[in-house]
Amino acid sequence: MVNTYARSDQRTEAPARLGSNRARIWTMIVACMGVTLVIASMVALNTALGDIAVATSATQTQLTWIVDCYSVALACLLLPAGAIGDRYGRRGAFLVGLATFASASVASTVFTEPLQLIAARGVAGVGAAFIMPATLSLLTATYGEDERAKATGIWAGVAGSGAVIGMLGSGTLLHFWSWRSIFWAFAASAALIFLLACTIKSSRDDESTPLDWPGAVLIAGAVAVFVYSMLEAPARGWSHPLVYGSMVVGLALAVAFGFVEMRRRHPLLDVRLFRRPDFATGSATITVFFMAMFGFFFVIMQYIQLVRGYTPIQTAFALSPLMAPMLTLSVLSPWYLPRMGLRLVVFLGLLLISAGFLWMRVLQIDSPYWDMMWPLLVMSTGIGFCTAPSTLAIMTAVPDGKQGVASAVNDTTREVGAALGIALAGSILAARYAHVLTPRLAAFPAPVRGPASHSLAQAIEISKSLGPQRGQFANLSQTAFLQAMESSLLVLGLIIAVAALAIGAWAPGRDGRQLRPFRLITALRRADGTGPDVS
Repeated sequence: MVNTYARSDQRTEAPARLGSNRARIWTMIVACMGVTLVIASMVALNTALGDIAVATSATQTQLTWIVDCYSVALACLLLPAGAIGDRYGRRGAFLVGLATFASASVASTVFTEPLQLIAARGVAGVGAAFIMPATLSLLTATYGEDERAKATGIWAGVAGSGAVIGMLGSGTLLHFWSWRSIFWAFAASAALIFLLACTIKSSRDDESTPLDWPGAVLIAGAVAVFVYSMLEAPARGWSHPLVYGSMVVGLALAVAFGFVEMRRRHPLLDVRLFRRPDFATGSATITVFFMAMFGFFFVIMQYIQLVRGYTPIQTAFALSPLMAPMLTLSVLSPWYLPRMGLRLVVFLGLLLISAGFLWMRVLQIDSPYWDMMWPLLVMSTGIGFCTAPSTLAIMTAVPDGKQGVASAVNDTTREVGAALGIALAGSILAARYAHVLTPRLAAFPAPVRGPASHSLAQAIEISKSLGPQRGQFANLSQTAFLQAMESSLLVLGLIIAVAALAIGAWAPGRDGRQLRPFRLITALRRADGTGPDVS
């Protein structure tokens, strides 16, 4: 096989790099607007699901897929879309994605059937798959290596804050208008960014190698099936044949993708890059901290709204402190990363995330906001340490001509991590909640016990019709939810702590070298010709 990925120190400057400093800053602004739109769209509809259910008579499963169809389509097409941008032009891919996203969002403003909304969200996800890798690859192709770390840090900080921005925006819109205003905002934002994107320079892979369609089909299928299994796990359980069957099929397709790529003359992704310590560290770290972040969002949003009684906009403001450490530490990453090294930064960041999860277990029904804010700041500080360095580790391991693919790897690990976090947190929460609550409701009528044990939202709704027993029923349900939340946070916190040790051991240090056992492994691989040069 011919290795089409040159070493990182053999890159050539992309044509867009020749632009003025003002042009590069403008490209960064437009790229950050694009990635914010994609990430915000992943979470914005969560605040409007109740209104959508009333307006469209959607079932709980249909509501889930109105949100998740977007994520599945986005995840499975990221790598092919990134490769298309590399070959045919990244700005062109960006514009196509924005036009597709805007069209799907406009359609969602007039659709009245749940299945129509699900289909429209899937099309929006296709558009997002072209937008997201193009935003980062345009930046890394525009900025030289001396400025790339700072540009990547800003992009990563904005991307990490996108979820909170989405909640703030949707909460504000719902305060004044109906749920359809969210889709109008999506469409208007995409149209505005489209116009602005027409003013930036494009870039592409000068080698213009043929697109690897077999690899594109395999990786799209692998990611789609695996993410689907993760998203279905909370509702169906890990032992359901559809869940573990889809997981096995997804992993099998991923293995097949690896074998095919090793034999392709021009692979979509040279899988040997995962033997590079920096590339593997970046990919693993992003997967873990996105698992943590979206697992946390899944749990804490229910606590804030159903236990504390916050409105959607109050919920968004309650979580807004997440943004400050993430943005600050991402921007400062070019200063502390060379001094600390990737190993220490990642290790410290993941440990802080784990500590935040474990600290969050002190929350009670009547806990003041400050009890949640302090562990929230610890966790977001850890995410801030991980965000930019891990993204930069991926992007600098790949030559300029393949920045779209590298960006897509960065984005795919985010999507897989997010799905895994929701699946783990949701499964533990649901199982523990039902186990704790069911025996406590023995004194209540059978027709209310079953629905109440399915979710806290249903229990709160049922309690409104119980008269004098309303307070007791709600309190029992909220207490059971808190115990389930503690279990979920404990498991995720321990998983992240173990990941910190494992990734920290593998990651290269300040001198770019691994710990001695791993240096021996990589040296042996270079000696027998089975791995890329990682020196």
